Amino acid sequence: MSGYLTHRYRITAEWLGNLGPGTSTYTAYSRDHQLSAPGKATFISGSADPAYRGDGSRYNPEELLLGALASCHMLWVLHLCANAGIVVTEYSDQAMGEMVQHPDGSGEFVIAELRPRMVITDAARIVEAIALHDRAHEMCFLARSVAFPVKHQPTVTAAESPS
Repeated sequence: MSGYLTHRYRITAEWLGNLGPGTSTYTAYSRDHQLSAPGKATFISGSADPAYRGDGSRYNPEELLLGALASCHMLWVLHLCANAGIVVTEYSDQAMGEMVQHPDGSGEFVIAELRPRMVITDAARIVEAIALHDRAHEMCFLARSVAFPVKHQPTVTAAESPS
């Protein structure tokens, strides 16, 4: 497409779950895998949700999707705040998502809710900082790419002045 920038990403998903007989039966293999990317020293340990015979101590694809949405939103908010001169000193998000499974085994996410909590240095700019979450939502590459609503409910407070 003329005038558009194209970005390409690569990631490797490597299955680690062959327990000997491979996928000879549904219960014969582990869902464990790892994700890695070129030039990155670490990897992410993944599995299926425990409801689907996965290892609950590893990240599942649903959690990674939710984490990607929360991360994208956060990065946009931080960018927009920096451009606006709003100093953010803390940021966290307790994101939640809901997926439905159909009788045939298929399923999809029906909603993601981001709940960012942000601390800024200037109480007079709280309303402006909250509005930047709306702009971040409009800009987030991932929220714009999914087929379900991604809602956000930000809480912005001002850091207490040292006494």
